[in-house]
Amino acid sequence: QVQLAESGGGLVQPGGSLRLSCAASGNIFRPYAMGWYRQAPGKPRELVATIGSGGGTNYAGSVKGRFTISGDNTKNTVDLQMNSLQSEDTAVYYCTYNFRFWGPGTQVTVSS
Repeated sequence: QVQLAESGGGLVQPGGSLRLSCAASGNIFRPYAMGWYRQAPGKPRELVATIGSGGGTNYAGSVKGRFTISGDNTKNTVDLQMNSLQSEDTAVYYCTYNFRFWGPGTQVTVSS
């Protein structure tokens, strides 16, 4: 069993930045990947970014160049630095462990 807790969401103006953090606990021995997904109202859940155990990363085309995912295996955390935020980035952001376990989500709202 794995428990995930997200933090860092909130309200930000267009062009602003936020940093999301996810802390994993429980049975977290050698995950093959962690990542972030998001779901906007009326839209399906979509990939934002993932990071593999070896450090390789993958990004959705809509966020590439603006978002950066990073992980700290010693602290069992994964972060998402979000820059140049747009209204289209408004969504609930979910942390995932091995694409199997999911956090409860943190709201990101980009609005003036």
